[in-house]
Amino acid sequence: MTRAIALADIRIARERIANNIERTPTAHSHSLSEQFGIPVYLKLEHRQITGSFKLRGASNAVASLTAEEKARGVVAASTGNHGRALAHAARLQGMRAVICMSRLVPQNKLDEIRRLGAEIRIVGNSQDDAQQEVERLTAQEGLVMLPPFDHPAIIAGQGTIGLEMIEQVSDAALVLVPLSGGGLASGIAAAVKGVSPGTRIIGVSMARGAAMKASLHAGRPVLVEELPTLADSLGGGIGLDNRLTFAMCRDLLDDVILLGEDEIAAGIRHAYAPEREIVEGAGAVGIAALLAGKVKASGPVVVLLSGRNIDMTMHRRIVCGEAIAERAA
Repeated sequence: MTRAIALADIRIARERIANNIERTPTAHSHSLSEQFGIPVYLKLEHRQITGSFKLRGASNAVASLTAEEKARGVVAASTGNHGRALAHAARLQGMRAVICMSRLVPQNKLDEIRRLGAEIRIVGNSQDDAQQEVERLTAQEGLVMLPPFDHPAIIAGQGTIGLEMIEQVSDAALVLVPLSGGGLASGIAAAVKGVSPGTRIIGVSMARGAAMKASLHAGRPVLVEELPTLADSLGGGIGLDNRLTFAMCRDLLDDVILLGEDEIAAGIRHAYAPEREIVEGAGAVGIAALLAGKVKASGPVVVLLSGRNIDMTMHRRIVCGEAIAERAA
């Protein structure tokens, strides 16, 4: 098994990607702070260049490639945001990029990846199906696989968010992080706990198809059916041959909580109304966890808003309170 990502790796990543990403702000939420009686801060990573945190990991991974690897091009499976970030990072280097996705990925994310010049392959009904096409392309065409989460350079890149969080809110008692394959959560946890060991890290996911939660409960990576959800970016498995993120999440996360679709919708609405921020379902789960009363904290809380790449028609329906049953069908 590859060693876990250390604080030193994350600090190196920060220097490597500094010129290619935004250092996003952390803002005090007056509405949430007043409601819960403790300071609540929002890490506005959804304002990142490609609309999500994924650009950090993708930029670090691409920058870590050799010249020969860059010439071969890159390939990845994605639920949308990693593909968009990798397409952007590859385009800056003049590299070929192929993004493999399932039929569950929203059209707005497909359109943006295509706009950035990447090739798109739609395969099956899950990220695991898309991964099979990635492996075929790696074997037959020699493309370099850069997975969305279980890769040391990806994890270290995402961990740079944690360094910024603890610099911006040095007394943070709790950090809420969206949880899917675990690259984001494990990277942030390694960074935050490396600097502030007493800070708690809680991963937040949707109840519909939470692969990491199921795997942690089983004590090993397991397969989970991928289902439609408002938090579509959190879909997909963690890989039965997971090398890094399962162990890191097991060892570094203090808890994992799950949310229903109505709770995620409430998070999206709160982000839009009092906070004036447009976020996708995955980006709203931290706010949603607070609103649902599933998180208790006695000190400052930092909530990561991880992405904004939501279909705007769907967003309008959610904030207007329309039914969302088809995303949970």
